[in-house]
Amino acid sequence: MRVRQQYGEDGARRVELLGEDGEPIEVVAGFLRFLAARDCSPNTLVSYAYDLRHLWRFFARDGLTWQEFAPRHSIALLEYLRSVPSRRPRQRMALTVVVDADGPATRLAPSTVNRVLAAVASFYEYVILAGMFDRLNPIEKRPDPALARVSERHRPFMGRASRQRPVRRAVKVKTVQRLPRPLSEAQVKALLEQLRGKRDRAIVLLMLQGGLRPGEVLGLHLEDIAYGRRRVVVRHRNDHPKGARSKSRTERVVDLHEPETLAAVSAYVMDERPADADSPLVFLIGGRGKRRLEAFSYDGLVKMFTRATTRAGIRTPWVTPHACRHTHATAMWEGGMRELALQKRLGHASPESTRIYTRVSDPAVVSEYNRALGGLAGAGLEDGRS
Repeated sequence: MRVRQQYGEDGARRVELLGEDGEPIEVVAGFLRFLAARDCSPNTLVSYAYDLRHLWRFFARDGLTWQEFAPRHSIALLEYLRSVPSRRPRQRMALTVVVDADGPATRLAPSTVNRVLAAVASFYEYVILAGMFDRLNPIEKRPDPALARVSERHRPFMGRASRQRPVRRAVKVKTVQRLPRPLSEAQVKALLEQLRGKRDRAIVLLMLQGGLRPGEVLGLHLEDIAYGRRRVVVRHRNDHPKGARSKSRTERVVDLHEPETLAAVSAYVMDERPADADSPLVFLIGGRGKRRLEAFSYDGLVKMFTRATTRAGIRTPWVTPHACRHTHATAMWEGGMRELALQKRLGHASPESTRIYTRVSDPAVVSEYNRALGGLAGAGLEDGRS
């Protein structure tokens, strides 16, 4: 059982889950076509296909079919997922690597298990909507009034007047909210010294000093860069030949007042970018090879970044291209940027996504801590303890 990816003549990626007989599983194919019609990204389709592969392997083990799957089987599915070894096929090379606290994971991470369960729930929502399944969703959701009392986790747009009510999946694994790991100044310096080529330097600086996501950098067009106004415009597009796209559907302007970044982009465009290219994309493959003039891809960015960090001696599982965005966000927060402004700059749809950086170093907490220390010293408590 495997996932097959094919590219059509129009460049669109077609994703299929193949059964043991090598033929596509039709109900999954319909679900993936439904996701594509909703304009989900190609990478999302690939993730869903791999997640549902776990479900079909569970069916094969327990002698079930997708029509027979019921809520009582969800516990067995959870136990199965918690025992599955973590295998990372080459096809799933990603921009981030999930690791266990003590080293590479030997089992699926809790966040991965929850993602698989969410994919299963979405699949059954589809077959119910399509009239192919006449029972309740096997991955049951229950009302959870307790979440309504936690303001940080449940904020309906209309407040108490909203009909939206918090729910919790009955089957779910507890996860750890880990802190982002920004690069240190020494790591950033070592990384920049090991970048070979003006293109690679421009890409990394856009992520480090602009906070752009890798997909946003790869999707930039020449018209999106305003050198005179010192800014780039991040637009939502879905026509990248290699499937790169911005995660957010909200377009935004990112100011780049550090002269180094735009100077690096300008140097690449003027000196290294193929002059005979007719593509509007900024970052292309140069050189003299067969892939010359093609769009730079996710995989190409990951390989470039991996080679540079390896040469710099800073290669660890969490030092990924996305860590450059973490580094920028952490620096902006510690420099005094307000939470709402940081949310807008990063293009986060929810303030919850921005708040992970406030846990790295909160100036308000530091200020209160110093004030408390001063109060202890003024009261003479420290002398009394000695």
